[in-house]
Amino acid sequence: MTDDTLTDRVVRAPDDDVLDALAQTAHAVTTVLTRVAAEHDLSLTQLRVLAILRDRRLRMSVLADYLGLERSTMSGLVDRAEKRGLLARGPSATDGRAVEVYLTDEGLALAERGTSQVRAALEPSTAALTAAERRRLQTLLEKLVDAGLH
Repeated sequence: MTDDTLTDRVVRAPDDDVLDALAQTAHAVTTVLTRVAAEHDLSLTQLRVLAILRDRRLRMSVLADYLGLERSTMSGLVDRAEKRGLLARGPSATDGRAVEVYLTDEGLALAERGTSQVRAALEPSTAALTAAERRRLQTLLEKLVDAGLH
């Protein structure tokens, strides 16, 4: 059997094209995020932490769960960011026994620069869509995330 014959016999599921497009989109976005992170001497995970903490303080355990990391891994990541002056730890406003992580002014400035760079890199792709298409895409992507894609 030749490769062509094998290819002809592969049956594609109805959603394969959607899944392929989603995977290609995820790859393209991850490439942009990884490049922006590297430009600031950050890992992709560190960049994600800055983005997550832009508008909130979180307990380390909540942040670790959100990122799918072990608590010990999260602690090391926060330690390194703290040494760079990007993050700080402090007591929770609602539970004095709990420790929360938050961005320093320097961390917030870096998060905002990174966001601007990511937006600038992705904007040409979304500019190819009409305003209505962008709103529809946003709605669909939010629905995927709400359904458990994270």
